[in-house]
Amino acid sequence: MAEPKQRNYTPLIIGLSIAINVLVAVLFFLPEYKGEITFDVTLLPRLNAIFNSFTFVFLIAALYFIKQKNITLHKRFIFAAFTSTTLFLVSYVTYHYLTETTKYGGEGPLKYIYFFILITHILLAIVIVPLALITVTRGLNMQVEKHRKIARWTMPLWLYVSLTGVLVYLLISPYYT
Repeated sequence: MAEPKQRNYTPLIIGLSIAINVLVAVLFFLPEYKGEITFDVTLLPRLNAIFNSFTFVFLIAALYFIKQKNITLHKRFIFAAFTSTTLFLVSYVTYHYLTETTKYGGEGPLKYIYFFILITHILLAIVIVPLALITVTRGLNMQVEKHRKIARWTMPLWLYVSLTGVLVYLLISPYYT
């Protein structure tokens, strides 16, 4: 049986990882958008949380199916997770381009919990971009052992990022204007 052709995804992984993280970072330094907005942008954070919820559920399903050795359904749910994550990214970038950053208004212990969740979410979201891309490309190249080795790190981190994205929304949602 012939070996599957190995594709070099490294330039794509590096390019996307840099582009996505730079794009998100630049959003925080852009001047306030002054144009007319023809829709209610306050719906976008809720949409972001919904996309993060879908990503979480899709990842749990992918994990379940790989444990069942059902590679076909595992792949489908991983691609569904990438799709919902991509939709999240588009919605997130749109919202942060059109609006100012929302400030957390809570006090007391919940404030510290919120900032802990937010900071770990942001830092791990930066890391998860290249990790998820490397993991999926190793799977596509049928580098099973390398895929498994990195997936042991990628899966829990991606689950954490998607779950904490929802928690950040729930904690800050009372302060959206």
